[in-house]
Amino acid sequence: MNRLLTASALALTVAGAAQAETFRWAGTTDPQTMDPHAVNSAPVLGFLNNVYEGLVRRGKDMSVQPALATAWEPIGAGEGWRFTLRQGVTFHDGAAFNADDVIFSYQRASSEASDTRSWFAPVADVVKVDDYTVDILTNAPNPIFPDSIANWMIMDSGWAAANNAELPDKESGNYATLNANGTGAFMVSDRQPGLSTSLVPFAGWWDTAEHNITEATFTPIDNTATAVAALLSGDVDMINPVPIQDAGRVDASDGAKVLRGIEARVIMLGFGHDRAELKYTDMAGQPNPFLDVRVREAVAKAINVDAIRQVIMRGSAEAASQLVSPAMNGYSSVNDARPAFDPDGAKALLAEAGYADGFSFGLKCPNNRYLNDEAVCQAVTSMLAAVGITAELDAMPVQNYWPELRADNFDMYMLGWSPGTFDHEHPVRFLVTTPNPEKKLGSWNFGGFSDARVDELLPMIQSEIDAAKRQGMIDEIVDIYQDQHAYVPLYVQPLVWGMRDNIELTQRPDNFFILRWVTVN
Repeated sequence: MNRLLTASALALTVAGAAQAETFRWAGTTDPQTMDPHAVNSAPVLGFLNNVYEGLVRRGKDMSVQPALATAWEPIGAGEGWRFTLRQGVTFHDGAAFNADDVIFSYQRASSEASDTRSWFAPVADVVKVDDYTVDILTNAPNPIFPDSIANWMIMDSGWAAANNAELPDKESGNYATLNANGTGAFMVSDRQPGLSTSLVPFAGWWDTAEHNITEATFTPIDNTATAVAALLSGDVDMINPVPIQDAGRVDASDGAKVLRGIEARVIMLGFGHDRAELKYTDMAGQPNPFLDVRVREAVAKAINVDAIRQVIMRGSAEAASQLVSPAMNGYSSVNDARPAFDPDGAKALLAEAGYADGFSFGLKCPNNRYLNDEAVCQAVTSMLAAVGITAELDAMPVQNYWPELRADNFDMYMLGWSPGTFDHEHPVRFLVTTPNPEKKLGSWNFGGFSDARVDELLPMIQSEIDAAKRQGMIDEIVDIYQDQHAYVPLYVQPLVWGMRDNIELTQRPDNFFILRWVTVN
């Protein structure tokens, strides 16, 4: 019997309370920090969604729901949003939650020290109306703002001050790096970076628990074969991801099953648009070839995405033409075509650009962040070599990868992006807008792509309430970044989770694993 589970409905609903149990799960990437404002990455935010909470949260169907705010409404003629806060909420240490914590968390999360500051680019100010009401004032009307803060987590101002953690420190770390004090369903009971992190239920949580877990322990296992063996032996109850090549074996095993879905994440390649020369090349002192759009287009034509999908991803991934998948709001249906695989066309473009003999460059990739990431980069390297471009592949663990990108130590790189708002505005703001720390824009635009018209359109799509007009502006932005080959979108990453037969859980397309929806039968 085929026990493969399809995730078209996104969730396996909890079948009722069962005997309380421990739960053990594993993934390839350990969250770098327990600080919700220090690192803007899915492994950190996904994990900490179990510990910290925001004003709003996402449900099983990704809808925005009340959390630390019970209601919100627009202020005036697009001046911002008023949030009514939930009363009677306490942090894990017993301190009461109120508006002061919201104000503090805004100041902390939007500071220059924070990796989440780009989330607050539209915000002019946050004002305390009373202890349980705050106004978030925006620079212009912003109809999608509540959706944009689902991962903004609220910290206790008193706890942060008492522990000298008023600001995040992603480089050296501070008390909030190893310790946590949220309002969420689970508390951190033990943190050993790189080894394990244990959580226990918060008895004082304001909401009703749907889980039956007494303790949950996460273990990072970067060797996927080891993770599969741990699942099949029963040493862990769930792993994410299951290697594509092992999914059939897991599903055919006695006691384990596979849950499949499609993530919101697009895997792409980025270029160093803002550097005059390549960093890793045999062409020292010569202009950076990737500054020529014909070379970037040649890269797109040289990569056989269908072969990557079929051979490496075993048919599970979907080809991508944009920085969002077709399931996201704002997807541009008029720009849904991607460059065809055309190695001869790639060679012709390279020759036209003056690189008939090719060139060498450095390709940076993670080896434990995305499904089969290193294997995909190896395939890309071979495909580019076939048209005369020699990539020196440097694949590394994700904890080393992000610092390399932020230090500009690349010529081309791999990136996966899942829009936190499920809207096309999100990657435009983070990946395509000209980097501007003062305006909190382009914080993940590592290559420094810049286009004046995109910068002009971004605030317009953020404030436009007419859906047709807004989509027209998004279409224009997509046309620009496709025409310029700012990135090379490859595919939409699949979700492949493995779990023991006695586990019921919810798989969301943002790939966040939420413990409060887990039942151990």
